[in-house]
Amino acid sequence: MSVETETTSSQALSRRELVERLFAVGAGALASALGGGAAVTVLTSAPPARAAVPEGGIPTKRKFRYGMVIDTRRCVGCRACVVACKAENKTPPGVSYTVVVDEAVANRFDDKPIFMTKPCFHCENPPCVDVCPVSATFKRERDGIVVIDYDRCIGCRYCIVGCPYGARYFDFGENYAPVAAGPPYAQVPSPEYGQFRRRTDGSPVGNVRKCTFCLHLQDAEGRYDRKAGRWPACAKTCTGHAIFFGDFNDPEGEVSKLVRERQPGRLKEDLGTEPNVHYLL
Repeated sequence: MSVETETTSSQALSRRELVERLFAVGAGALASALGGGAAVTVLTSAPPARAAVPEGGIPTKRKFRYGMVIDTRRCVGCRACVVACKAENKTPPGVSYTVVVDEAVANRFDDKPIFMTKPCFHCENPPCVDVCPVSATFKRERDGIVVIDYDRCIGCRYCIVGCPYGARYFDFGENYAPVAAGPPYAQVPSPEYGQFRRRTDGSPVGNVRKCTFCLHLQDAEGRYDRKAGRWPACAKTCTGHAIFFGDFNDPEGEVSKLVRERQPGRLKEDLGTEPNVHYLL
């Protein structure tokens, strides 16, 4: 084996080993690190939590099955997706519907880190739904997007504990300084869920919040329109074109073809959650 081939093999192996460790990272360690805005430096094993399987073990047939395929080789860690998501949904400090995990890869000649964009995974069997005592979080029948009813949510945060991916955040009522100062921008409501709530209206302050795949951009029939700009903010803004969004029920759709042809992996598949976010290595 040549030196060049040996070096390339070592780099590929290191990358795959790191991704596999990220796929098995424990929810507690990941949520703690991301909540503090830090890189994930300690990777732990998955917790023993497991999602409930639907009766009969067969998911309900839906009109749409929205999800993402994220290419870790295209992601450059610019975090444009994080900024775009915040701008679209007007999320406050401490609440981020998507984050970017980064970690250095050992034995690479350029010390390039690996980046992994991480939204809510909108699982087929979401543990967060099972643990909610008031049924405030549920999976939509039409498109499988997991949502939260702010008017029903009591802020107990059981769903935060139940989510094995650390994808939920509690809204403590904080504001960014420009918003707290009360300029006209602060009065612009959030389009989230198509409810156009303001920070002064109460909810979602005191509620748990999470990624919704920007469902407020759907039309009346539940469809997105990429050409018209009605597309999840993170995917629409990704500078490296690493985030692919679409309907897995469409066999000819982009995400379906990527899963079929590139054989991506999913985080913590052993838990039985069946996440609808796939990662290309």
